[in-house]
Amino acid sequence: MSDETIILSAGEAEATVRPDNGGRIAGLRVGGTELLRQGDRYGCFPMAPWCGRIRDGRFRDGGSVRQMPLNSPPHAIHGTARDGAWRTARATREEAVLTHDLAAPWPYPGRVTQRITLADDGLTLAMSLEAHGSSFPAQVGWHPWFNRSLDGAEAALAFEPAWQEERGPDHLPTGRRTEPAPGPWDDCFGMPGGVDATLTWPGRLELRVTSPAEWVVVYDEQEAAVCVEPQTGPPNGLNTLPRLVTPLEPLEASTTWRWRRL
Repeated sequence: MSDETIILSAGEAEATVRPDNGGRIAGLRVGGTELLRQGDRYGCFPMAPWCGRIRDGRFRDGGSVRQMPLNSPPHAIHGTARDGAWRTARATREEAVLTHDLAAPWPYPGRVTQRITLADDGLTLAMSLEAHGSSFPAQVGWHPWFNRSLDGAEAALAFEPAWQEERGPDHLPTGRRTEPAPGPWDDCFGMPGGVDATLTWPGRLELRVTSPAEWVVVYDEQEAAVCVEPQTGPPNGLNTLPRLVTPLEPLEASTTWRWRRL
């Protein structure tokens, strides 16, 4: 088993993990059917140390203003961990543990650990972000690209959020919470009881995404895929709802995808 590609298998499920490409799950096959959009930018990647967009790439930490590269002008998007290589700490037939050390352009030392566990009926992802030295604001989450079509069946998404974050013309939340509106979406929703969303491909597969996290971004504006992204805070949250990570208090998150064939 190479450090570049890890294959996990359980029953009729197989997951392909790429430590060298941002700790990404490059593929997830159930009974020979690929659930994730293929390509180096797709699959499912971890978002850390922030999720979604940061306005103008800037966030304040105490008296300092930090500037991140504008990789989605005029904003910075989805963190730095997806752009770096991860190390394989452990890999077995059904589980992989990967680590990534935060480095420039992120200004604070820290480590992200991701555990990927495959079962015959589901996949569980867990992430921990530790501060090494200075405390800092952070977020973590996942950005899966689920194929919209499986063997000709089109995905339908069902979820019941408590609110929708109003999206401004700059694609960032305005700070107002509104009643959830029909899609298509590139929007953040609040689910204070934890994320719970179900994708159904009629006659093919049902996949339920759950997480203790209280925010989910849904992106379905591309024809090829539907993204359901559990995360620990809303877009631009380093500025509007900062969660401080300290050497004694890591930031932890998890999500489980459970499926059944129809």
